[in-house]
Amino acid sequence: MNYFRLIALLGSLALVQTNTVFGQMKGWELGGWIGASNYFGDLNTNYRLDNLHLAGGLLARYNFNDRLAIRFGGSYGRISASDADSKNIYEQRRNLSFRSTVVDGAMLLEFNFMPYMHGHRDYYFSPYVFTGPAIFSFNPQAQLDGKWYDLVSQGTEGQFRGEEYSLTQGAWAYGFGIKVDFSYRWSMSVELSSRLLFTDYLDDVSGVYADWRDIRSLRGEVAAALSDRSFEPKIGEPGRQRGNGKSNDTYVFLGIGLQYYFGEIRCPSYNR
Repeated sequence: MNYFRLIALLGSLALVQTNTVFGQMKGWELGGWIGASNYFGDLNTNYRLDNLHLAGGLLARYNFNDRLAIRFGGSYGRISASDADSKNIYEQRRNLSFRSTVVDGAMLLEFNFMPYMHGHRDYYFSPYVFTGPAIFSFNPQAQLDGKWYDLVSQGTEGQFRGEEYSLTQGAWAYGFGIKVDFSYRWSMSVELSSRLLFTDYLDDVSGVYADWRDIRSLRGEVAAALSDRSFEPKIGEPGRQRGNGKSNDTYVFLGIGLQYYFGEIRCPSYNR
């Protein structure tokens, strides 16, 4: 999908639809949301929803009119997954797991499917979609013998020192929701958003098994143990598939939010 074409399309629709209502809305909204976060990737290939975690965030939205807005937001959530929860026999034998905190910031273009104006008798709600670039930080960890280890420093897929993946990465955010007015100033939203990541190492799993002896000589016994946690007989032969590097990982947020509107409703100009 060409996301820049999508942005242009949303903008064009907003400009076309601006004059279809009796007034225009401009101004800032500030608010926050609370909800749940979930992860999909190499350790959750069947899109399970059994590891939801508490999540939340803040947002600032500027309304250009009753259709189009730009939004700046920050989100926080935890994600985790384990092969023990999989129904796939190979994944169960692989026996990998992880947890991580994700913190991201996004700049989003938002389009209302219906005219939306705070305090208006008829245009007080609308479904909407949004998309835009994001940047996020993460730090996958795994537990071994009761202790948690940062996986990036273990080089579990044979990364040489200095060639580890970055813990700050880019993403593309997109999603949809519905917003409803409580009053002229206050509104509520329910929203599902997703992040298309530019990395497949959100869970520290992407490529193939490296030789555990090389990892041990370079990183130590703990790194070698974390690289192949499969049950006996071990499956971590060098070059054997450990993850699916052809498909990047994803995390999602589902939240309910509350926003306060600082702007005013403006009557449309009349052109002869």
